[in-house]
Amino acid sequence: MTPDTTHTKERLLAAAKEEFAAYGIAGARVDRIAELAGVNKERIYGYFGNKQKLFDAVVGRALDELAEAVPLKGGDDPAEYVGRVYDFHRDNPVLVRLFFWEGLHYREGVLPNEERRRGHYEEKIAALAESFGTEASPQVAACLLSLIGLAAWPNAVPQLARLVIGTEAGADGGPDLRAHVVAFARQALPGVRPATPTA
Repeated sequence: MTPDTTHTKERLLAAAKEEFAAYGIAGARVDRIAELAGVNKERIYGYFGNKQKLFDAVVGRALDELAEAVPLKGGDDPAEYVGRVYDFHRDNPVLVRLFFWEGLHYREGVLPNEERRRGHYEEKIAALAESFGTEASPQVAACLLSLIGLAAWPNAVPQLARLVIGTEAGADGGPDLRAHVVAFARQALPGVRPATPTA
């Protein structure tokens, strides 16, 4: 792949990320993506095949970004992991919207690269189990899902957070939601000790 081809694909992926986050796969328009990227729309079909495959490529990249930005390793403090997941979702609203659109589009259907993605979460489950001093199990998997939900939900549905709390989080006497979810996770996992810092 030539540098020009790589650059064009990157521009298309960046434009598509914004378009899909705003409109979802059904509402997104190839013409708008091409115009935003500054390329002929035929390049989209040449590089990705169709709009569906472009959407899958954009979401796949977003998930890779999440995995790289918020790792979970054996021995990590699960409550601090919740804080990092919260930070990621707060700081990346476009990616949060993409994940919602993917859920609406695929629902119960098989996801692109589902086995690879499942393997990624199996690694997190194993790391969480190690932090608990136990073996990976369905119970640990359910705990991971709960921790991710606890961290992600306030930023995924900010309107609900505003309705429930009645003020902006962290402003005008409103609660510091990050601190709250971390403390809540720590209370929910009383048997888990924070990892010992390394020198």
